[in-house]
Amino acid sequence: MNETIDDLTVNYEENGQLLIKELDKVVLSRGAWTTILFRYQQWRPQTDDYGPDMYVIRRYKKSGGEYRQQSKFTISSADQARKIVDALQGWL
Repeated sequence: MNETIDDLTVNYEENGQLLIKELDKVVLSRGAWTTILFRYQQWRPQTDDYGPDMYVIRRYKKSGGEYRQQSKFTISSADQARKIVDALQGWL
């Protein structure tokens, strides 16, 4: 199932409809504890299309040969993403 980092995704399908579509991912750290930043879109049935880009950071732990999600942080808007980038640039 999720035996390698490449297997990890935020894609989510229900009744043949892709409800969460992964657009990209960046592996921030590898190993027994892996952190990945995902860019994705969510299906909006009311408009019959995908919404704006969204972002989530997920942390996985490898146990029993499989990666299992341990935590996640959803970046709620493009504005919040810019604030995170600005803060990190200021610190670095």
